[in-house]
Amino acid sequence: MGGRRLTAEDRRDVEAGLAEDLPYAAIARRLGRSTSTVSREVARNGGPGGYRAEHADRAGAWQRRHRLPRPATPPTADATHGQESAAVHAYVDRFATMVIGTGLPRTAARVLASLVTAPAGARTAAELAQRLRVSPASVSKAVGYLERLDVLTREHEPGRRRARYVIDDDVWLRAWLTSARKNAVWAETAQEGADLFGLSTPAGARLEAMRQFFAGIHRDMTGPPVDAPLDDAMTVLAALLHAARPLTTGELAAALGWPQARAATAVQAAERRPEVCRPLTLQRTPSGAHRVAAQHGRLTPAQRTALTQRPGRCPIGSPDEPGWIIAPGD
Repeated sequence: MGGRRLTAEDRRDVEAGLAEDLPYAAIARRLGRSTSTVSREVARNGGPGGYRAEHADRAGAWQRRHRLPRPATPPTADATHGQESAAVHAYVDRFATMVIGTGLPRTAARVLASLVTAPAGARTAAELAQRLRVSPASVSKAVGYLERLDVLTREHEPGRRRARYVIDDDVWLRAWLTSARKNAVWAETAQEGADLFGLSTPAGARLEAMRQFFAGIHRDMTGPPVDAPLDDAMTVLAALLHAARPLTTGELAAALGWPQARAATAVQAAERRPEVCRPLTLQRTPSGAHRVAAQHGRLTPAQRTALTQRPGRCPIGSPDEPGWIIAPGD
């Protein structure tokens, strides 16, 4: 089962396991998969607090559509270190120097360059130590560093305990998504600061400009797959429109079949990022329930009066919570 992709049902089981606060190893046993498969799946799709099965399945389909075709493996066997040409040696050195310039430690960069240029895209620790003329401990440290970056995987040869380190087909897509997640973290942290200082202050305005910049880069890099809390926020807006009445977080969770924490996160996302809800806005009633309304300034007072006076409208909330919304089916 190791090479089979996770199915939509598998991902629902992952989400259910996370909701139960199960460790990755327990979720993996349920699926009959390795713990690393589950941990990578969760890390790629929002982390333990933001993982949503339907979003992960959508993102996986998008990634498969945009994956580059695998190049044909050269028919030649891996040449030994002494048989390689001077041009190959020079290129490997240039590649490693380029990677070092991006911030990777020297040995990790050399290991990465050696694996990328290997005909099979894989070598053992002993082969790496011999080729790079470094100690096995240095190779182990470098490999551990690269594994944390999710740019290589570890495979065990059939019938042997010796592991090979592999650059697989998805490595650059994973590196791209890791970079995109970092931009998302920058944007989220800037959002927290903007909320703290307020947009009317110089610091708050500066942080908001920073949030917009990194959020834009994140959107450009990730493409169609949508951030899970924001996608859930749009679902909450649709639910409130369909219900045509204010609902509490608990009522939303029950109606949508979500854990209450997920509904609360969606509501918070809609409140903190009003621009993604345009032209609607989420409002809290005095009783603490939630309702939707047209964004402030979208309609003139005369337009609002004319719309509420037309037939086919029903009030939402109690008399002390005025508001109007289109009735279902109108």
